[in-house]
Amino acid sequence: MAKLGFGARLASFFGFRKQLDESFFEDLEDVLIEGDFGAKNAYEISSMVESEKPRTEEEFLSLVRRALEGKVKGTELVPDPAQLSVYLVLGVNGVGKTTSIAKMAKYYKDRNYKVVLAAADTFRAAAIDQLELHSRRTGTRIVRQENGSDPGAVIYDAISSAQARGENLILCDTAGRMHNKENLMKELQKIDKIIKARIKPENYKKILVIDAVTGQNAVSQAELFNQAIGLDALILTKYDSLSKGGAVAQIGIPVAFVGTGEHYEDFHVFDREQFLSSLAGI
Repeated sequence: MAKLGFGARLASFFGFRKQLDESFFEDLEDVLIEGDFGAKNAYEISSMVESEKPRTEEEFLSLVRRALEGKVKGTELVPDPAQLSVYLVLGVNGVGKTTSIAKMAKYYKDRNYKVVLAAADTFRAAAIDQLELHSRRTGTRIVRQENGSDPGAVIYDAISSAQARGENLILCDTAGRMHNKENLMKELQKIDKIIKARIKPENYKKILVIDAVTGQNAVSQAELFNQAIGLDALILTKYDSLSKGGAVAQIGIPVAFVGTGEHYEDFHVFDREQFLSSLAGI
């Protein structure tokens, strides 16, 4: 039997049930929790649907979609071409962080930005080499140092050289893992201070990359990074019709981009309306 995406499962859920009794709404909460909406959101969505008493599948799905509207946010990241912007890209290992940075580099380069890559994930030598490969493929300049160098120094150098060259966007790779979370967060806070001292607040964005299918892990990651330095936007990787997506509603941070494949072109501005309709099975 083919695996149903969350939206399709939600759409079929109404048709399987003949009566909208108490057990229906308890089961609806269970479906929403399994879709990574979290217990609080599941209860609120279920309660709203129950109060409206939908009579048809179409009414049911429209109500679910309406309940989600205030919980899913989108944002557009448009750097000021007349000033230098810094986008600090965060995420644990394995979510596609470095690849997302490469896709962003192409996306902004295609829109005539002068893009620089800062290889500040100095914890893994492979991360520096991977970013350098993407630098060559996308035709963007890279600032790097040796493995084990101070990540803050890499970003400091990137800002200094970009200002001297008149470049207008730095995309910073960062470590996704150290020997403990406390060290990783302290490192990020140090980097954050370096950037804040040299870049205007409106030109500095902190972006977390999360795997769209990891659910509660994505929620935990977002909480961790948000507590450490604050987050402005998300990038969803491995995003397709089977992604449950409820974690986005639970996290509450706006989504800027989605990655839909392995190629540089498989990278798109987040379409909130399309996402909501897909999530609600419409």
